[in-house]
Amino acid sequence: MLEQILNSPNFNYLARGMTAATMRQEVISHNIANVNTPNYRKTAVEFEELLAKEIYGEDTGNKLQMVRTNDAHLPAVNKPVHAVPTMVEDNTTIMREDNNNVDIDIEMATLLKNQMYYNALATQLRGHVNKVRTAITSGQS
Repeated sequence: MLEQILNSPNFNYLARGMTAATMRQEVISHNIANVNTPNYRKTAVEFEELLAKEIYGEDTGNKLQMVRTNDAHLPAVNKPVHAVPTMVEDNTTIMREDNNNVDIDIEMATLLKNQMYYNALATQLRGHVNKVRTAITSGQS
């Protein structure tokens, strides 16, 4: 029973989102710490796009699921995708003559956005856990 609760999609997505936000916090902090390091390339974390592909499939604009209308039809083959946060180095821009591409203003704004994202996920996770706790204890006096 507990395994079913902890493996629910809501719990799983929220926990992985918080893991991605934690990783992003570390990456942004590392970028900020290296703002004056020559030849440093900033890194970023990709997760939300990968999670959308996991949930909706490769074409994130098409949210319709395939339906099997006849038992004689072959079942839809969907490769299970498990979105994992990944770090990606940004080589697209150069901010200064020393080949460093960290913009402190962008990093600080991204840091704030990530903190708000993490707090929202934590609030959602707390609500999910409270609902489970209420369901478990509601029959007790």
